[in-house]
Amino acid sequence: MQKFIQLWLGQTASMIGSAMSAFALTIWIWESTSQVTALALLMFFTQLPRILLAPVAGILVDRWNRKFLMGSGDAVSALLTLTILLLYISQNLQIWHIYVAAAINGIFDQLQQLAYSAAIATMMPEKHYSRASSLSFLASYGASIIAPTLAGILYSAIGLSGIFTIDLATFTIAIGTLISVKIPQPAIASNPQPTRPHLLQELSFGFRYIVQRPSLLALLVSVSLFWFAHDIGAALYSPMILARTGNNARILGTILSAAGAGGVLGASIVSIWGGPKRRIRGFLFGMAGAGLSKIVFAFSQALSIWIPAQFCSSFNFPILGSSNEAIWLAKVAPEVQGRVFATRAVIVQLASAIGLLIAGPLADRVFEPAMQPGGFLAAIFGPIIGTGAGAGMALLYAISALGLLLVAVGGYACRLLRDA
Repeated sequence: MQKFIQLWLGQTASMIGSAMSAFALTIWIWESTSQVTALALLMFFTQLPRILLAPVAGILVDRWNRKFLMGSGDAVSALLTLTILLLYISQNLQIWHIYVAAAINGIFDQLQQLAYSAAIATMMPEKHYSRASSLSFLASYGASIIAPTLAGILYSAIGLSGIFTIDLATFTIAIGTLISVKIPQPAIASNPQPTRPHLLQELSFGFRYIVQRPSLLALLVSVSLFWFAHDIGAALYSPMILARTGNNARILGTILSAAGAGGVLGASIVSIWGGPKRRIRGFLFGMAGAGLSKIVFAFSQALSIWIPAQFCSSFNFPILGSSNEAIWLAKVAPEVQGRVFATRAVIVQLASAIGLLIAGPLADRVFEPAMQPGGFLAAIFGPIIGTGAGAGMALLYAISALGLLLVAVGGYACRLLRDA
């Protein structure tokens, strides 16, 4: 795994810089609008191009050089970061600029992530799949420890421009390590037919592949429902904390760092342990643990509860995520993983996008007014969750967390999925 770790280190540096920029943009947008919808739309416009272009991206990953695709993703992200930085310095930055940049970045980030996932199977044997997947979570959550704390402190000192400058520096590290690592290319899948398959056949290949394997289809449905419920809560997470703490960026950064710490511990354990032998159990129990922890988080109003609840929630994601990824890597042939993984990404991201789209209007127009003093839900849930700014978001967050738990229980009740 030596070469993979070298690649992973470069990507981790880039993740830290990008996470700092994302944190700073979250604060900037919330301070400018005070609307959940504005933040939810940022996440939605990041997802939309992924959904539209993932099937084509899957074909490209199976046909093109995966190292080139990963490098293109890093280069475009750096260029977009520089563009936003220049707009901000010239005092011309508007929210729609950020949405456009997020959409363009989503296209190339989709290519990069698919190429990175598919590269795992060509860089190491199957016994290391869970470890490699858990290292990806370790990078993500490691960035979540460092980035929010640094960005929360630096935002008031160096502002958005300083944080974006740091982000640009991390891109050079990622591109440099990528250049120095060899990523083997799999043989292009042979076509038994004498004619080249039609584009529509290529685009639908991943869907047909999954449908023909009922256990993979059941797994995909479960994952999609999980992320639909999860991303309703994800759209509420930062504005809910900011609203309940008087826009305190340091408290938000502290909680996000606790999330990173929990994820790092979970990923480290999986990296050393290798994950459960019955990977589906790691997937389902991880979902249940995340749902329970998020329910506790939603009903709390104290930092002393938020931190351990968030820690426990994030601890479960490397377990469920690496178990899920290892199943797909083992069950899907390397030469078609680009197209199959792209189909998986389309369906999961579509569910996620629907969750993001409904979260903002529900919070701004229904739950927040309903949980103000005198609101129609305040009398019922106010004694439990409180009233005022952020209380409606907290109630909706609790409902989404309950959805995560129900998906896990339903998945374990489904024999087709439980025995995958």
